[in-house]
Amino acid sequence: MSVLVVGISHKSAPVALLERVALDSDGVTKLLGDVVSSAHVTEAAVIATCNRLEIYAEVDRFHGSVEEVSGLLVERAGERTESMLPHLYVHYEDGAVSHLFHVAAGLDSMAVGEGQILGQTRSALRVGQEHGTVGSALNVLFQQALRVGKRSRAETGIDQAAPTLVTEALAAVAPEGVADRKVVVLGAGGMAGLATATVARMGARDVVVVNRTADNASRLADEYAVRWAGLDLLDGELADADVLITCTGAAGVLLGAAQVQAARPDHHPLAIADLALPHDVEPAAGDLPGVTLVGLADLAERLRDSDAGREIDGVRRIVGEEVTAFLSARRQASVTPTVVALRSMATDVVEAEMARLVARLPDLDDATRDEVLHTLRRTADKLLHQPTVRVKELADQTGAVSYAAALAELFSLDSDAVDAMTRPSGEAVQ
Repeated sequence: MSVLVVGISHKSAPVALLERVALDSDGVTKLLGDVVSSAHVTEAAVIATCNRLEIYAEVDRFHGSVEEVSGLLVERAGERTESMLPHLYVHYEDGAVSHLFHVAAGLDSMAVGEGQILGQTRSALRVGQEHGTVGSALNVLFQQALRVGKRSRAETGIDQAAPTLVTEALAAVAPEGVADRKVVVLGAGGMAGLATATVARMGARDVVVVNRTADNASRLADEYAVRWAGLDLLDGELADADVLITCTGAAGVLLGAAQVQAARPDHHPLAIADLALPHDVEPAAGDLPGVTLVGLADLAERLRDSDAGREIDGVRRIVGEEVTAFLSARRQASVTPTVVALRSMATDVVEAEMARLVARLPDLDDATRDEVLHTLRRTADKLLHQPTVRVKELADQTGAVSYAAALAELFSLDSDAVDAMTRPSGEAVQ
């Protein structure tokens, strides 16, 4: 079995296309079901964020599975296959492992180093576990990816050094800063929390969190000692606002151009940073007098070109080390069932020969019998030691040769016996 990744993200597709494949929790659940129902897929997990949708699958072959999984993403976009496929990317086996580790570490994010992706990766694993689509293979892979993400943040300052989506957006719409200005934050999720913390730290005169759910709005507002208001009061708050940061995760447009115009009858200048996908604000609002609107599409190139210097280089080094170590361990583990089956066969041979000896020499005393059995076992262990050590070393070398298969062929090991070594727990016997 092998790991396959098929995805689409801000690096491969325009925002308009990402909007068409964006999924809520129910959509993720349905997609998981569709993926594991595919003929060549045994496990599946989905990372769904505002700027990426990636399917991770444990598959028994490449060509059939990549066609099936890609087709599922094409269906969700409502696009013609020929226009959608150029925006998809595919990673397989070692490449899939490397890609997930880069994602979890924040190196593949629009805002390099942002911390939200670690929680989103954890959520993908949890949802897959809850719906029974994640088995031993993806569980091990995702757990290690989470450890890589944590290590990257613990050993480097990438969280502080890397630019965030919020700060880049503010630099674009309000280059003079937000000090002594009124800022409205629409939403109460993780990105809204980051936005609230950022503008509060930058010295905004008045910050108000607006959200449909009062409990979420009040909790976020209390955390940063700012105001909150219900969604029904949004127009009033916009009347004298200088900056609006919106990041609700709603399914469609939440704030139309007409509403923005009506909320500002005097054409009071308003800078809008729309960080939602699909977008919260109707794009036509950017054409209104006094309104400056920046969305994810406008920020994509700016964020892609940013560089956090030594911190990002440090994370890349960590990820490289972790990918190498994980792949090495996985290659060595792949031969373990064969080694265990070989040792089991040797044990059976020793026991059979000892039984035959006892039958031929019934007068052997217990001490002699035990010494002979010990000698046979020690001899078998010595004969098998070097081949089993070498097969693990050779398995760690890249190449087309399957040393586990060669070992099984040389010793005529029963394939069912090898497979049986992994059946109880779904993981290779150590």
